[in-house]
Amino acid sequence: MVIVTELLKALEKIEGLRPSVPEPARSWINWDVDTMAVDVEDELVCVRVVATRLPLAVDEAGAALRAVLLGTQWEDAPIRIVVTDVDKRALDHLNGS
Repeated sequence: MVIVTELLKALEKIEGLRPSVPEPARSWINWDVDTMAVDVEDELVCVRVVATRLPLAVDEAGAALRAVLLGTQWEDAPIRIVVTDVDKRALDHLNGS
């Protein structure tokens, strides 16, 4: 689905967030596994992400995703950003690293 690709491109520009997909899948699936992190339904757009940096850039991500949806059938759909994990590197500053 083209809209999923465009949403992933917008997410790619947001520092500190990456699509959340099962890591083993990256090694044995020969298509863009990042698409597994996005669900587009008539009444909801859901993007699952991993935080790689804190503070979370959820507002920035929401605005970028909303911009992609403008002018589409999903422009009024709520956007749900689900943080499924926090990468260890995002917490390194707490240990003085």
